Amino acid sequence: MTAHLDLKNAVHIGHSTGGGEVVRYLARHGQSRAAKAVLIGAVTPLMLKTASNPGGLPKEVFDGLQAQVATNRAQIVPYADSGPLSAKLLENSTLKTYKGYPHGMHTTHSEVINADLLAFIRG
Repeated sequence: MTAHLDLKNAVHIGHSTGGGEVVRYLARHGQSRAAKAVLIGAVTPLMLKTASNPGGLPKEVFDGLQAQVATNRAQIVPYADSGPLSAKLLENSTLKTYKGYPHGMHTTHSEVINADLLAFIRG
């Protein structure tokens, strides 16, 4: 898409599943047209434990997540199995965590997240 639109120095931002899509897009199509990427409460492109992804999470974890979504959407992405793994997939990545912030931090703490996004984009 960035090539079709002739975009250069694009900033890709994704929340939750959208974060995994950002990583997947950049991994498939390259990073030459991207200046930066931001993943907020992101799910990595592949979190399920499979034969080709033995470090993934068992299906039971996702069954539990599905139940959590129905009762408390704020505790949805397991940090240790998402953020650090996503950061490893992209060159020159920086991992920033917000201890105690909920999954929807970009809405509940928008003043902090927006300020950090702008600083990162400008930096």
